[in-house]
Amino acid sequence: MTAQTVSDVSSPLARPATKRLAWVDTAKGICILMVVMLHTVTGVDEAFPGTSGWMHHLISFAKPFRMPDFFLVSGLFATAAMARPWRDFLDRKLIYFGYFLALWMAIILLVKARGMGLTDPQSFLSEYLWGFVEPFSTLWFIHLLPLLFIALRLVWTRPLWLVLIGGFGLHLLAAFHLDPNDYGLSSTLTRWTAINAFCLFFIYFYIGAKAGPRILQWASRIAAQPLPALGALLVWALIHGLIWKAGYSSLPGLGFILGLAGALAVVTASVLLAKYEPFGFFRHIGSHSLAIYLTFVLPMAAMRIALLKSGFVTNVDVASLLVLAVAVTVPIVLDIVVKNTPFSFLYTRPRWARLT
Repeated sequence: MTAQTVSDVSSPLARPATKRLAWVDTAKGICILMVVMLHTVTGVDEAFPGTSGWMHHLISFAKPFRMPDFFLVSGLFATAAMARPWRDFLDRKLIYFGYFLALWMAIILLVKARGMGLTDPQSFLSEYLWGFVEPFSTLWFIHLLPLLFIALRLVWTRPLWLVLIGGFGLHLLAAFHLDPNDYGLSSTLTRWTAINAFCLFFIYFYIGAKAGPRILQWASRIAAQPLPALGALLVWALIHGLIWKAGYSSLPGLGFILGLAGALAVVTASVLLAKYEPFGFFRHIGSHSLAIYLTFVLPMAAMRIALLKSGFVTNVDVASLLVLAVAVTVPIVLDIVVKNTPFSFLYTRPRWARLT
């Protein structure tokens, strides 16, 4: 049995980049760019305190739908996993993500150990083990995905209306305790990121899984009739922008509608962009989405520190763009370079880390 690579099956987002489903990789590319942009801009803020640029407005505009889109698209191809035997299911959806979480948490902590004051093995081990309860930094998404898949499996045959009501209730519970920051959509319902994020985002994952076939059919219709879809996309952007500008986008209930509408808008935009080769870079980024997600925090931090120490760049927008470019490009290059080398374990799960 061949090893599984990040670009093959690392998540429900990672599908073969066929022409028919090129929009899926494009959607993944848009998703991961929005996530990296969020962390890039908030990180660069530390180097340029008291300043803001156009990227600040962009990530604030995207706040209501950035992660809802990620989880809705992640659920699109979950149906096939529901029919697998439990052993195979757990291998693909629990052990798989667990391997990359354990590996990259160790790598990131090793790089950041000195700055975090982890100067002895005991403190390092304690921080590492705690990461499986409260994931370190950006790895919370990898930590959450197995929980979403297991929950989805447990409720898959339950009445649709019942799960939707329950999922929406959990979302509202978390939405009434939103973190008041301007850029990232998160909840302070409990002390645990996994619980907060599960409550906030499970409904989008479930909708993506249950409505997956219909969303795929809808995407085909968009590809066949792009002009009406473009018009609808512009109307969405106007309405979303007005609500966001008025400061109502975080209201419980309304925030859910904006998240769902925004996720479908990203799907629409992805179908339209995938038709044109100049936008193929979104698809290329999307085909390496999980590799980027696992790795980007390291080149991002390194580039930010280099810019700060050099003093060469004094414009916050230029600095943000440079850091974003490095944070996205380095993981892609690394993913390609290590393939079929002794370092392939960075993005390829070895055979010993498999149940089947």
